Amino acid sequence: MKHTICLLLALCLLLTPAAAVDCLYDDAITIQAPSACLLEKTTGEVLYEKNAHEHRLIASVTKVMTLLLIMEALDNGSISPDDMVTASAHACSMGGSQIWLEEGEQMTVNEMVKCITVVSANDCAVAMAEYIAGTEDAFVQRMNDKAAALGMADTHFTDCTGLFDDPNHYSCAYDVAIMARALISHEKVKEYSTIWMDTARDGEFSLSNTNKLIYYYEGATGLKTGFTSKAGHCLAATAQRDGVEYVAAVLGADSSDHRFDSAKTLLNYAFANYTLCRLRPDNALPPVPVTLGKSDCVQPVFPDIADTVIEKSRAANLRYDLQLIEQAEAPVLAGDPLGTLTVYSGDEQIAELTLTASETVERMSTFGIFSQMLDILACKEI
Repeated sequence: MKHTICLLLALCLLLTPAAAVDCLYDDAITIQAPSACLLEKTTGEVLYEKNAHEHRLIASVTKVMTLLLIMEALDNGSISPDDMVTASAHACSMGGSQIWLEEGEQMTVNEMVKCITVVSANDCAVAMAEYIAGTEDAFVQRMNDKAAALGMADTHFTDCTGLFDDPNHYSCAYDVAIMARALISHEKVKEYSTIWMDTARDGEFSLSNTNKLIYYYEGATGLKTGFTSKAGHCLAATAQRDGVEYVAAVLGADSSDHRFDSAKTLLNYAFANYTLCRLRPDNALPPVPVTLGKSDCVQPVFPDIADTVIEKSRAANLRYDLQLIEQAEAPVLAGDPLGTLTVYSGDEQIAELTLTASETVERMSTFGIFSQMLDILACKEI
């Protein structure tokens, strides 16, 4: 009997640490939404997931991709904010959230984008899709192509609004966070997504943002709400403080309040516990000598993204270990590795960056090498 009791006590002790870790994690962040993802904008690092790859209807959060393609068209100059867009019969036939466009009514791209972003206007979304691609179907093909390019493996679009709860129109929390991150890389969209109240049609039509975080959450930058009875309450929320911006995707919440509370909890967790750490020392990188090259040195550079997200407690004690090759022999191609920069927090390594050549250094010709040798000999004789 005593042996049995001791064995049971031993088993309890063995199981306690694992249970404690799970409990601490649950206590650290608990949300009511059934599916969610939290990531940092610059690096794309995921900080939290809950059923993040589960296929779900996303309602008007679909318009994150619609807006992304609109922002790209504005950036590449294929459309202009002052262009006039004419509403078709198809665009005016949309239900749900809308501004009740009339067939033939004209509105600028700027006004259309404002209405899509602030009040989730389905009629304006379709009008813009037709203006950019000719038809909504052609625009939807571009949406799917862009989703594939972004690596959104669990997403498929059948329309540009998300209004119809088509079972073939789906995404997941992770993919929503990915496309939201891509959208907020276009700073222009924040001119619309941070509007709390405004008007359209020369002040005749009032607009009030469906994203209530814009009103009460510090640093909120957007981005898009969505709701249908089948999709539930969905949200792609973004916020920025102290130079770091986070994306919280929340899908399938059972109420609007739960959707906003879940997003707020995720964003609070990120701001309280993490920071964006720039993995670059203050000193400039020294050039690396090049032998037999048309240039006598080449400048090493950091990778495009030389940042990471770490816990705030680890960010105060950083040190850097720079290791560059002593010299390179021409030819050196742009992008060739020249060394590494290892970053530590105390004694713990948190990152290792490969430093590469900023440009190509071609090898000298035989005549050039011979001339250089003669110059060296002449200097020695002097």
